[in-house]
Amino acid sequence: MAPSSPPQTPPSAVVIVLFLLFSTALLCESRLSLDYYSKTCPSFTKIMQDTITNKQITSPTTAAGALRLFFHDCLPNGCDGSILISSTAFNKAERDADINLSLPGDPFDLIVRAKTALELACPNTVSCSDILAVATRDLVTMLGGPYYNVYLGRKDSRVSSASSLEGKLPKPTMSMSQLINLFSSSGFTVQEMVALSGAHTIGFSHCKEFSSNISNDTHYNPRFAQALKQACSGYPNNPTLSVFNDIMTPNKFDNLYYQNLPKGLGLLESDHGLYGDPRTKPFVELYARDQNKFFQDFAKAMQKLSIYGIKTGRRGEIRHRCDAELAGSQSILKNKKKIGLRSEKLYKILGVCRCELGHESLGYSDIDKKTITPTKFVKAKDYLEKPESSKEGVSSHISEKI
Repeated sequence: MAPSSPPQTPPSAVVIVLFLLFSTALLCESRLSLDYYSKTCPSFTKIMQDTITNKQITSPTTAAGALRLFFHDCLPNGCDGSILISSTAFNKAERDADINLSLPGDPFDLIVRAKTALELACPNTVSCSDILAVATRDLVTMLGGPYYNVYLGRKDSRVSSASSLEGKLPKPTMSMSQLINLFSSSGFTVQEMVALSGAHTIGFSHCKEFSSNISNDTHYNPRFAQALKQACSGYPNNPTLSVFNDIMTPNKFDNLYYQNLPKGLGLLESDHGLYGDPRTKPFVELYARDQNKFFQDFAKAMQKLSIYGIKTGRRGEIRHRCDAELAGSQSILKNKKKIGLRSEKLYKILGVCRCELGHESLGYSDIDKKTITPTKFVKAKDYLEKPESSKEGVSSHISEKI
């Protein structure tokens, strides 16, 4: 009798096995974790801490800028580092959208520094979106805010388009209903929106964002309104004029932002709206009297925001440089001869320019000076007779007047 042939595996079974193996690989590749870089980049935490600390010490407004940058990256299309990509001759990126033109340069510089250090220690390993997420958390904590876990393993977006932001970021002039709908469309509750608004406890706003409302908005404390008018009187000739969001403790993360609102010391129209709308007022009052509750809810909302719309696995990439997606850089290089670019012009388009400010080298960053020029704050001595050695900003002048 002829020997029997071994049983054949049905083709469908092979397909199923391959699918399961592929799915498992993707799942492992896509999983976020707190120790994502523990084996691939053991020095990740120390490099981040050193870079963040040094930058915040030399540029104290970095924390507020990073918090705003993180929010502008995450809410529109997810936390994917797309806000960090520079525009090219072929594409207007998110960072150059009108709503992002006022983003300060310090947080961009911080990301460049951290990425450079990490690339030297662990090449092609740490994503720019992870760097931004961790930097934001650590900077908030440095100013006295709550600590929250940041899960790691995000990948960076391959694209960045200014047009993709339309209607996806809050504006100071939006009504409370518009703001609630905007946050709701991204899965955030009214309470989470109010908690995230507490980010205004640090940072500043440019006069152009509120100066037109000072005379018409009766929610302003009269003396505060008068001080704001004086502070912003030079705005038409100097669009960089800014005022701290929280005039009492502008460099401390606390709940005074909420305590200021009932007193008419909110800076933006949306700030007044939080206290004036019955849907949001109870949460303002809650956080005004209970800082621990504010910290708890802010931490939860930030953790939720930090994983919103993230890209993992093969849906994203690890950029070699945070200001240029890999595909975009390669496309320009391939078309160099076709479009007749000289090398130095090509480097500028790619953002590979060594920029310097004063005596401090900022490393390789965007050629656009708006990303490397610090925001100029109005000095109190511009309005008061104070010694030339005074280092106080306009907010200290305003708080003295209230």
